[in-house]
Amino acid sequence: MLRQLFIRDFAIIHGLELELGPGLTVVTGETGAGKSILIDALDLALGGRAESGVIRQGCQRSEVSAAFEMQPSQDAARWMEEHDLAADADEQCVLRRVIESGKPSRAYINGRPVPLQLLRELGEHLVDIHGQHEHQSLLRRDVQRQILDDYAGLAADLSRVSDCHARWKALQARRDTLGREGSDRDRRLELLRHEVDELRTLDLGADEIAGLEEEHSRLANASELLEGAQVVANTLYDDDEAALAPSLARSVSRLETLSVHDARLGGIAVLLSEASIRMDEAAGQLHQYIDSLDMDPQRLQWLDQRIGAVNDLARKHRVRAEELPAVLDRLATELADIENLEVSLEALEHEIDAARTEYFALARQLSAARRKAAGRLSDEVRGQMQGLGMGGAEFAVDLTPVGEDHALPTGLEQVEFQVSANAGQTLKPLAKVASGGELSRISLALQVAISRVGRIPTLIFDEVDVGIGGAVSEVVGLQLRTLGAQRQVICITHLPQVAAQGNHHLQVSKSSEDGTTVTRIAPLPQKERVKEIARMLGGVEITRQTLALASDMINRASA
Repeated sequence: MLRQLFIRDFAIIHGLELELGPGLTVVTGETGAGKSILIDALDLALGGRAESGVIRQGCQRSEVSAAFEMQPSQDAARWMEEHDLAADADEQCVLRRVIESGKPSRAYINGRPVPLQLLRELGEHLVDIHGQHEHQSLLRRDVQRQILDDYAGLAADLSRVSDCHARWKALQARRDTLGREGSDRDRRLELLRHEVDELRTLDLGADEIAGLEEEHSRLANASELLEGAQVVANTLYDDDEAALAPSLARSVSRLETLSVHDARLGGIAVLLSEASIRMDEAAGQLHQYIDSLDMDPQRLQWLDQRIGAVNDLARKHRVRAEELPAVLDRLATELADIENLEVSLEALEHEIDAARTEYFALARQLSAARRKAAGRLSDEVRGQMQGLGMGGAEFAVDLTPVGEDHALPTGLEQVEFQVSANAGQTLKPLAKVASGGELSRISLALQVAISRVGRIPTLIFDEVDVGIGGAVSEVVGLQLRTLGAQRQVICITHLPQVAAQGNHHLQVSKSSEDGTTVTRIAPLPQKERVKEIARMLGGVEITRQTLALASDMINRASA
């Protein structure tokens, strides 16, 4: 959920830092105070369109950042893991956007610069804004299908259908490849046989390359290795006049003699004696190394030829030398397929038929479950809409078959939410609902219906109370508070009945400083909240009666 929003020099906001909490947060203020600026700024942080006009007058740069708290199971957290953008310290995500005059905007996720498209993709997993079409995931068909499947608990069924579809299509692709190759069978066979013979003649072992290179390095530098080893052997042992080992042995003997007079020298003598033993062992191994060192020009020549042949074939097949055994396996399989083309194609056709039969069996089961769930979801959302003052409104989950020739990884139908906001109107796709207020209420009704399975943690409602009042406005407030028990909800409202239901209350105000209009947004303590709701109830003049009514509304909402 959204934990913090930081805004600097955006529109008529000079500087603002907001802390937000769970539940329902209501945003109120007088008309023209700039309540929608909060949504506009957040939309920018989520990857929305940026224009230089959003920069506050007299400034060169505007900045917005939004910090979100996430759980590992959320879609957003998985998306960040997939894109290597997860924070190391905690489950937090910070989206930041910087707009400068005359320059392209810049986008950041957890402090790392990212293309704007990535910021937008992540934003769609974090926030849904209802009432405007930016970040309105409910308007997308793929999201609508996902909502229906989540509502019906069909995740496992969908996964089986998707896996079976992928297997079916992979088998078809292999059959098509074999069919194309069969049309030019003789030429392809000749090439494959030649390439497989080359690789089999090379007979490269899976781990042979490292051994070849190590042995080649040793033989190619044998003279230098022998010379160096002999120099060290002389230094340690073989130089009669200056060898270290005899000199060290004499030093040990001398200290042992002296330790009779001072025992402290005995400990030093022991240490040097151990060093002398180690030096003797090293000298012995060094002599063995010198004796075993192979100076074999013929073997070196063979290694040169062997490594050259390996590298030539690696370049030919455009792979690393270590991958040649895998290339041989792949080409040998293809050769066997083409040599036994008729048998291979027949076997593939049987596999394809089996995969296709399994897919359609699973997909039809999925379709049946979707049809049942679609009816339940339609009834539930329709009831919610009518309770929100949309008498006569209709809602339907339309399942349009795609036909067997166009079978999808997600099944045999396209899912689309359709609505009719008023009695007598024809159902039409949710994406074509024109009224912002109607769209907000439809979205609210849908979100309440799917609150237990919703994927997006933060919901923002703007214009949800346009054109309503009285008892309906109280229902809207109750529904928003109910939804807030499941997810974080932020609602801009003009209605006191809605504002009274908030778990948190932000007030937007506007003032003039040095001839410049400035917008402020601040959380309201309980006493000031009563005054704000009283203002919404009674206008400019606030009486004791309106204060009492405002206090009662807040208390009843909290009860």
